[in-house]
Amino acid sequence: MIVDDKPIGSGDAPAGGQTRGRASKRRWLKPALLALVVLIVLLVPIWGPVLLRRLSFFRVRRVEVAGVRYVEPRDILERLRIDTLASVWEDTDPLVARVRTHPLVRDVEIDRKLPGTLVVRLVEHAPVALVATPNGFRAYDERGVALPIDPTAVDVNAPVMAHVDSALFRLLGDARLEAPALYARLSEVRREPTPPGPTLRSSGGDVVLVLDSIPVRTSSDITLQRLADIELVERDLARRRLRVVELDLRYKDQVIARLP
Repeated sequence: MIVDDKPIGSGDAPAGGQTRGRASKRRWLKPALLALVVLIVLLVPIWGPVLLRRLSFFRVRRVEVAGVRYVEPRDILERLRIDTLASVWEDTDPLVARVRTHPLVRDVEIDRKLPGTLVVRLVEHAPVALVATPNGFRAYDERGVALPIDPTAVDVNAPVMAHVDSALFRLLGDARLEAPALYARLSEVRREPTPPGPTLRSSGGDVVLVLDSIPVRTSSDITLQRLADIELVERDLARRRLRVVELDLRYKDQVIARLP
């Protein structure tokens, strides 16, 4: 008779240990795989374009220029200098920098339209006034910079000024953005000497804005908020069917309407 002198249950120990080991591995394996997947996803913006730009399927076949009114799209294409083998996945920062050198470009963004189109979205320096010169009118923006725009070739809807005036350029720039309805009515802006008097003196002279053929006389420190008072007066005059030859905003908290 053969007697097994091993303690009861000692033969099960290895199997139980292996089971616990496999369970422990499974517990850390799932989080590790999840972390790896997350890492791969996070790195897609880095390695994805590197791989995709090698595919001919993503070569640039078309360039769209959006947001242009005064800029010639062909000028933008010439500044881009895109190689025929370029991919839409290549870095667009150099392209943006080239487009920004155009004197009419205020801001630019370049988007991708897969598989092979780049979309160039522009914000232009818009003219706020046309200034009379010996050679005709020149367009100026709110910075007081003369823009390369030919008013005889392009329709420029901006008021006329006799002289370059930085303060008035800024006023017109603010009006174009913040009070477009008022700005659209302006046909002329000029400075005139302030008539002598004990109550009305201005070192900068009077500013006259022509709104729909009606002169509006103001002081040199006029603001858009003050110009907004014109609307209420015009409504009242229209209600009473009165025609005015001039509106005067130089008096504090008043709008003087001069009748024929």
